[in-house]
Amino acid sequence: MSFIPARIRAAAPPSAVAAGLIAVTVGVTSSAALVFTAAKAAGAGPRETGSWMLALGVGLAVTCVGLSLRFRAPVVTAWSTPGAALLATGLTGVPMGQAVGAFVFSGLLIAVTGVTGWFARAMDRIPVPLASALLAGVLLRFGTGLFSTMHDGFAIAFPVFVLYLLARRFLPRYAVLAALAGGVLATTLTGQWHLEHLRISLATPVLVAPDFDPKVLLGVGVPLFVVTMASQNLPGVAVLRGSGYDVPVSPLMTWTGAVNALLAPFGAFGINLAAITAAICTGKEAHPDRAKRYTAAVWAGFFYLCVGLFGATVAALLTAMPQALVLSTAGVGLLATIENSLATALADKASREAAVVTFLAAASGVTVLGIGSAFWGLLAGALTSLVANTGRRGRPEPASRPTAPAPGRPVDAPSSSSLPAGERP
Repeated sequence: MSFIPARIRAAAPPSAVAAGLIAVTVGVTSSAALVFTAAKAAGAGPRETGSWMLALGVGLAVTCVGLSLRFRAPVVTAWSTPGAALLATGLTGVPMGQAVGAFVFSGLLIAVTGVTGWFARAMDRIPVPLASALLAGVLLRFGTGLFSTMHDGFAIAFPVFVLYLLARRFLPRYAVLAALAGGVLATTLTGQWHLEHLRISLATPVLVAPDFDPKVLLGVGVPLFVVTMASQNLPGVAVLRGSGYDVPVSPLMTWTGAVNALLAPFGAFGINLAAITAAICTGKEAHPDRAKRYTAAVWAGFFYLCVGLFGATVAALLTAMPQALVLSTAGVGLLATIENSLATALADKASREAAVVTFLAAASGVTVLGIGSAFWGLLAGALTSLVANTGRRGRPEPASRPTAPAPGRPVDAPSSSSLPAGERP
């Protein structure tokens, strides 16, 4: 890659660009249908649905790029997938104006958690092993998806896996990029693209004035806030912490909530920290230098902007993409992150049982009261830790946090003791 000018390599490292593209592809393909269903439930037509995608794309681009550049960390945001699932059933019969009012209300509540700092204080009490186990549990189904998809999509998934292994041996920096290119080629050669309904068109913003109906605010806005915080923002912070990025939580909540509320009249129902897709950008596959992995999140923001601008076109393209390609590329992109998370979660013998409980519960996929398994996994792990330590002399030592950098050390390059186990020298 020496023929690429140094400035271009610094701004657009191939591995970081590939990580951003895979993160957006996985995020959109796994939940775009829910967004369209939620919009339809609120009575949105084609123009309003396009506006929803545009508002979400712009909001994610602003937060991904802005927050990543501000903190020099891979801060990846996403729309609330459980929130979209909630809205798909909860918005039936609700006028569009009242739905928008609920979106604004939920965004403001998220911003308030940032301004007051209570969510950050709660996150600071979560031990690192449990946070790492939570991340590994959330990512498990994507790791196993690499192999389960070989049953019906062997012609695509197997070349992706083989090319990844070969590139890891000879070109480790471009392993995921090589796997993605191989998957696209295999999909083309096997004729599994379905592009007959692809049409290129730009989305246009449609402004809907919010109507703050108390019943809808309580029945839709509050549940949307709860599932977004518990099922998205909580594991999203765990991803950053588990990867060694001690980014202040309160500004993340404040800005994502504020941008959500600002763009809600155009259809942005929920903007929050990403978890699964963020892990693609925080691992060493995104960039060998930890301090430069934020470029992967910046490129994710760029691709999200493209998704928003060409909402209908992107939806058709993603529909044409075989599931085997999505699952296999996501699987290879998350292998290193799953490895590091498990190593960190199980490193401390005293908290190993609680970490295993957290991992299993988070991986179970259970949903109770509309709240996903990430929250219940963390709760189960905390309960296990509490019971195991009850009655013991003294109190358990809190998990170590990254310390202040030594003189001359960049803020984003913590000491080796604060890195996940798989990334220590």
